[in-house]
Amino acid sequence: MKIEAQITAAALAAVKELYGVEVPEKMIQLQKTRSDFEGNLTLVTFPLLKTSHKKPEDTAQEIGEYLKKNCKAIADFNVVKGFLNLVIAQAAWVGLLNDINANEKFGEKSVTENSPLVMIEYSSPNTNKPLHLGHVRNNLLGWSLAQIMEANGNKVVKTNIVNDRGIHICKSMLAWLKWGNGITPEKAGKKGDHLIGDFYVLFDKHFKEECKQLQEQYEKEGMTPDDAKAKAEQEAPLIQEAHEMLVKWEHNDPEVRALWEKMNSWVYAGFDETYKAMGVGFDKIYYESNTYLVGKKKVEEGLAKGLFIRKDDNSVWADLTDEGLDQKLLLRKDGTSVYMTQDIGTAEMRFNDFPIDKMIYVVGNEQNYHFQVLSILLDRLGFKWGKDLVHFSYGMVELPNGKMKSREGTVVEADDLVASMIENAKTLSEDKVNKLEGITEDEKNEIARIVGMGALKYFILKVDARKNMLFNPEESIDFNGNTGPFIQYTYARIRSILRKAEAQSIALPASLADEAPLNEKEIALIQKLNDFGAAVAQAGIDYSPSGIANYCYELTKEFNQFYHDYSILNADTEAEKITRLVLAKNVAKVIKNGMALLGIEVPELSLIHI
Repeated sequence: MKIEAQITAAALAAVKELYGVEVPEKMIQLQKTRSDFEGNLTLVTFPLLKTSHKKPEDTAQEIGEYLKKNCKAIADFNVVKGFLNLVIAQAAWVGLLNDINANEKFGEKSVTENSPLVMIEYSSPNTNKPLHLGHVRNNLLGWSLAQIMEANGNKVVKTNIVNDRGIHICKSMLAWLKWGNGITPEKAGKKGDHLIGDFYVLFDKHFKEECKQLQEQYEKEGMTPDDAKAKAEQEAPLIQEAHEMLVKWEHNDPEVRALWEKMNSWVYAGFDETYKAMGVGFDKIYYESNTYLVGKKKVEEGLAKGLFIRKDDNSVWADLTDEGLDQKLLLRKDGTSVYMTQDIGTAEMRFNDFPIDKMIYVVGNEQNYHFQVLSILLDRLGFKWGKDLVHFSYGMVELPNGKMKSREGTVVEADDLVASMIENAKTLSEDKVNKLEGITEDEKNEIARIVGMGALKYFILKVDARKNMLFNPEESIDFNGNTGPFIQYTYARIRSILRKAEAQSIALPASLADEAPLNEKEIALIQKLNDFGAAVAQAGIDYSPSGIANYCYELTKEFNQFYHDYSILNADTEAEKITRLVLAKNVAKVIKNGMALLGIEVPELSLIHI
């Protein structure tokens, strides 16, 4: 039984015996003792005063005496007003360390057949361009959230909805037809998503040229600059052609559809490479080209039931004024779908595929209103999780030189970012990695990949997801401070110590004896290890990967302070050596498991000589 559980049970028994009343467990409030007082855990007695009918100091004193006498986990206590500071017995700390040591997934809950099913949607790419830095944050948050929800005992389905239809897709297709000369990814020596992205930028370039010429013409004819600009953007031949292509696509024109399938297949192959490099994946991928028709049908059913309204121009709307919102377009007057319709269709398909208990959408905060509306509409249409859907709303990623613009080709592409992070990790450690004996070139490259990706992921995930963030690659790769490499390096250091112990034929016991020696810093480390479960639970409640990142950093910092003050392999006694090795082993385990919840690997060897 965990120390907190032992104390809680004993405290409940104390209240019953001392005051003749059974109180609910929630009235036993335990917290960490302040560093300026003696003790490890503090019981707050103020909620119990109505039961004891005594002063806070007297209540604390009486409960403290009972606990010291009847709870093996308590060695001593002191009272500060209504706060009962408890000194935990050494044997209890040893027992806790043994419990941690016995459980490879300490702090995480197991998934069972009866666990609720949580579906998490993330990524949501467009097939007209490669994934960029914004997508990187989205994918890393989505993947990490999936690991955290599973660690909290949920079944998890990771899903992606690909935006593979619409005018923006037609722009890339049209540009390829006009200026591509039959180029393919193989001929270009380029990933498919990058190739198609080039044509999206090329379309915009030519479109702007056409608009400029037309605007000048319309201004000469007497129009105002604003009116001339708006008319030019509507009547430019390129945009007209793109719209014609979209209509043909909607009507299943065989040539347009064949081109669409061919170019999309290039993009998907490119996406797969990027996802693999980022270390993310999905259990199920949906495509808007399939979902929009389902959504349209669902809206028409809702219309027949009187849930929506049709206006004189034939468009279909949801009236949300009773909800304090406005009216929301669901079908255009020509019967075509909007994004909301597609999301309804996707929800229908997912609901048919999986028994969803909770739905989490990982989408940027510019879509807050969209998901507010979607929640109401799904609830109105009878989806049991509709009202309670979670929009995991995250902030934008900006660069030191400002915002990214896809059409202008000024984005930081995910592939380039991943490659540069790995290269930076390699370069930073070039002079040090050679000190590692017997390491191959492939192993050097693999360590560089792990460290580079760890730096990238940690830098992004340590920030509160709801805030906008500034991404600076140079700051992320640092072997000191609150960075991924700092934590990875500490893990590698511990693994090095454990390998040396193994080489010395030091065998670690499955459990330590009650009298195993522990000093204050070792007890603090055990306490910090014990906090992992609470950190995982809170991250699940808050949907917060940053909470896990912060915990990993704090644990790492605490271990490094201990390692600075105390030798492990050169401890004064054999018993101390064994205890510290067991402790170090479990710090490494929890670091590894905690970082895994962030999608971050940890290296067995370090790029820095240990």
